[in-house]
Amino acid sequence: MQLIYYIIIFAVLLIIALAIVRGNKKDFKLEINKLVELLGGKENILETEVEMSRFKVTLKDITKANKDGIMKLGAKGVVEIDDQLKIIFGKDAKKLKRYIDDLK
Repeated sequence: MQLIYYIIIFAVLLIIALAIVRGNKKDFKLEINKLVELLGGKENILETEVEMSRFKVTLKDITKANKDGIMKLGAKGVVEIDDQLKIIFGKDAKKLKRYIDDLK
């Protein structure tokens, strides 16, 4: 009888944990749209490239980029070199490139 109670408690805790994880998961497309805005809009993006976990983007006007906003969006680092930004996004870098390239 106690085994049944433990199984029920475990199932309830598992459902709660899954609900919390699902609730915290961000909408990826929405986040990418915000990133495009923070980069100065899709017209400002000339070229994208991925190097491991870094997303490299060449911009027409680097001053339109909001580096603080990009960091708040979840980037682990942003480096500005001439007209390029190297943004460390981890495993999502390839997905970012693919989605932004599709926008253009």
